[in-house]
Amino acid sequence: MSLRPLTPQERADALTKAAAARTTRAAAKDRLKSGTLTIGELLRAGETDDAIARMRIVELLEALPGIGRVRAAAIMEQLGIAASRRVRGLGIHQRRALVDFIDDKQPGPPR
Repeated sequence: MSLRPLTPQERADALTKAAAARTTRAAAKDRLKSGTLTIGELLRAGETDDAIARMRIVELLEALPGIGRVRAAAIMEQLGIAASRRVRGLGIHQRRALVDFIDDKQPGPPR
């Protein structure tokens, strides 16, 4: 089954929509990195924001300070989350496990 060719206007609209989604995801990752957004808040935002819902969990983890590719893969394996999983695809138990794990491992605000 092949897709029908897009008109130039449809192609331009799709490119604009894709660019907006990438910008939204990049802003969310920047906020995670700076600490102004928590994992729980981002997961809740994914329930209403389609761009956030399509973010891969591994990208979300790699955006956190001190977590790179290897550590992100290890965390996902430990929590039983597939490498290809996206925010929208997490089950309730996986969400809770991810939030709890990150909350336990990340340093809190200074007292």
